[in-house]
Amino acid sequence: MNASDGFPPEWRERWHVAHGRIDQAGYGDLVADAYRRAGPALAAEVGPAFAIRLAATISNVAIRSGRLAASLVPQAARTASRHFDEAALNSWAAAVEDVARRAPEAVLALLENTGRLAQALALPDFIAFVRMGLHLGDKDAGRRRAFFALESGEAIRLVEGRGADGGLAGLRHGLGLYLNALWGLAPPIAEAPPDAPDQMRRRPGFGGGGVRLPAAFAGFEDGEAKLLYRAAVAHIGAHHRFTREKFPATGLKPLQIALVSLIEDARVERLAARTMPGLAALWRRFHVARPEGPPIAIALMARLSRALADPDYADPHGWVEKGRALFAEAVRENIGDQQLSRRVGGLLGNDIGQMRLQFDARAYVVQPAYRDDNMGIWDFGPDDSQAPVEIEAMLEGARIEQQAGDDGRREEGEDGDTASGRLAEAQDEDGLLVARYPEYDHVTGRYRPEWCRVREMPGGIGAPRVASALGEARSDIVERLSTLIKASRISRQQRVRGQTEGEFLDMDASIAAMIARRAGEVPDTRVYGRYERRSRDMSVLVLIDASRSTTERVRGSQGSVLEMERLSTALLARAMTDVGDPFAIAAFCSNGREDVRYVRVKDFDRPFDRFAMARLAGLAGDYSTRLGAVIRHAGRDLRRQRSYRRLLLVVTDGEPSDIDVDDRRYLVEDARMAVHELGREGIDTFCVALDCDADSYAQRIFGPRGATVIDTIDRLDRLLPAVYLRLRS
Repeated sequence: MNASDGFPPEWRERWHVAHGRIDQAGYGDLVADAYRRAGPALAAEVGPAFAIRLAATISNVAIRSGRLAASLVPQAARTASRHFDEAALNSWAAAVEDVARRAPEAVLALLENTGRLAQALALPDFIAFVRMGLHLGDKDAGRRRAFFALESGEAIRLVEGRGADGGLAGLRHGLGLYLNALWGLAPPIAEAPPDAPDQMRRRPGFGGGGVRLPAAFAGFEDGEAKLLYRAAVAHIGAHHRFTREKFPATGLKPLQIALVSLIEDARVERLAARTMPGLAALWRRFHVARPEGPPIAIALMARLSRALADPDYADPHGWVEKGRALFAEAVRENIGDQQLSRRVGGLLGNDIGQMRLQFDARAYVVQPAYRDDNMGIWDFGPDDSQAPVEIEAMLEGARIEQQAGDDGRREEGEDGDTASGRLAEAQDEDGLLVARYPEYDHVTGRYRPEWCRVREMPGGIGAPRVASALGEARSDIVERLSTLIKASRISRQQRVRGQTEGEFLDMDASIAAMIARRAGEVPDTRVYGRYERRSRDMSVLVLIDASRSTTERVRGSQGSVLEMERLSTALLARAMTDVGDPFAIAAFCSNGREDVRYVRVKDFDRPFDRFAMARLAGLAGDYSTRLGAVIRHAGRDLRRQRSYRRLLLVVTDGEPSDIDVDDRRYLVEDARMAVHELGREGIDTFCVALDCDADSYAQRIFGPRGATVIDTIDRLDRLLPAVYLRLRS
């Protein structure tokens, strides 16, 4: 083709100027020849205006990313032209220039994958793909290059999920709405990576703050497939609501893990069906196991699953009927006790062993098809070699870098499958511990990965007289609080036997009484038992708002809101110290998403001594209130506590805000999602709003029972009973 063929006569002079500029720019023959060949073809296929405009893109790429990348631009443009019109191609070229300017190392990979991306993604999705890659950050160029090269799991999921026809791709949005309507959850829904193990690709799963679903369910089509996907997300939502903490897998065999998971699946479904009976019918239609065939372990487990879900199902096998009876008895005693799954599953596992039935963990796939692979409910500890399949975190949201402290010790990161993502170690340029967390965008309904940076700042030391005053003030309130905390019973229920009346029969005492009666002796009438909470087992982290607004005066008082926060926290800390409950104190403020500040006043393993009191007295109010990021950061500390109940108590004076956010709802919705994330992990969150009109946002974030407003310290001892009552319910 002649260098001017394809261009109308009125455009040929402009074309000569455009390619002449590329010829004389010194980019080399490779770049110039590629443009001379592709330009006329683009003019004929798309239009002369785009062919000439492409010269600017080639120049930008050559200057920032080198000649090799620039030589690929013309052919990549021709490839993209098979899928995009002229207007879309102009947007494509602008996106390539944006990548060259902000991530020059990634341009080559982006151009090499143009065909795959243009085929799989419409233009808005392509732009979203580019923006997501650019948001990975300047400090991790390798990860960003891998994203554009389609070597990262996140990029593959975006491309494969959107490019698929039918199956999950067509249902994803509706499933998100369905899950939100049922359980008030809005996690990202992704397709299982194509390189994942077979069990992971065939069954749903959750973890890392997201939901993982198969691209399609083999053997299910159209309306039945849609119902199956709905059953899957409804089941995962039931786990989020009712499986309050992960089961420790230490010391358990794969068969025991599978059976405990089976019982837990049935337990959460039974609880969900109490409030939404229609779910039971939805789940039941997919239980197709039949009471025939060889009595192998995997087949018997599928039959037991159906027996626990379908009251009309009859099975002649003794093991299945025993499982049904054990489950029914445990449910009658206390269906809210998650440990019943551990007990019943353990008993059934022993029976399988005694029957000499083989269980192949690698061949086992959870039945029925809508149930998840159960990896989200197990804690395999730091060594995950026990896991039946290898699990990758779905979303990588937070990176914590390991650094040496001033005392030479190493700060240890901890992996966690939450919406905050997998934690890795990172280092701030100032040598302070830094964490990156996602932030939820309520407009798009998605998380922005690694959007906020939380820095742990050294706190100031207050004047000795201020610290001394905090340690001595209002001893009357401290005594009342201590009495209240001692009287509370926040712990696991225990069986108390040998009672004259109660909730269940004490079988040992009943047998002894019957023996005594038959022997002609007077039987002991204490043959009952009941459930009681006889102690406290709770950890509390008090999170104090130290933003600039807290320096304002309390209405009708000479003191500031921050002074009120410090005093109320000191009173509560002194009371918890008296009774020996573990607690921690931290404060926060923010100056944009890259500078969220977190000050440790007292850690769980440190005493509340004069040094902690001095740090509390030294808190000063400044900057803004980016609440969601610090809730996620505080939740990281609470996850490490092994207490029965864990409470994050947020003390603040105003709604979330920051200098880089104009939408008032944005930070409120993100904080609300952060509270939900902790709730799914069994961490309770409560807000004490001081001297403010916070009801409008506090109840939206923390729920109608999760927030209260007080205007005087004297109300503190009346507030706590509401908190403890909520924890007991």
